[in-house]
Formats: sequence, structure tokens, C-alpha cells
Amino acid sequence: MRYINASVVLPEELVEQSQEYVQGEYLYIPARKNEFKVWGELSGARKEINQRNDAIVGAYLSGASVEELSESFFLSTYAIRKIIYQK
Repeated sequence: MRYINASVVLPEELVEQSQEYVQGEYLYIPARKNEFKVWGELSGARKEINQRNDAIVGAYLSGASVEELSESFFLSTYAIRKIIYQK
């Protein structure tokens, strides 16, 4: 999330009305419910994690042990088990 100066993007009247409630502070304006993005959707991190998890499940189904997967993917055996049994 990045900082945007309200006076740059909002009409002057709205900035003045907002200043009656908040001045010189950060104000978070949440996204609309139908436009909300889940964690990692914008950066691509969610897609990468899903691909990694798919690779873990595939390797497990091909015969790799939980311990081997833990070492290969630098995750705990607990995390590997959660991924395997979740899919």
C-alpha cells in the first residue's frame, strides 16, 4: 500500500470536509467489497505459492517423502503435511 496525497486525487471540497475530521494523519480508505483483492493477488505471490504447493503435492504423489520435500522446499515437515493434506 502506498501513500497518496489527498489533495492530488480528491476534489478540494472533499479534502476540506475530510479535514474537519482528520488533519495531518494517515487515513485508510478500504476497497469496495466487490473490488477487494486477496493477499498476494496484485504482486503475484499468491500464484507463486499455489504453484509451489502444486509442485509439492505432485512430488509427494510421485513418491517423495515428507522429509525430502521439507529439505527441498525449505519448509517444516508440519507445513509440508498441511499442504499435502489440504489439496
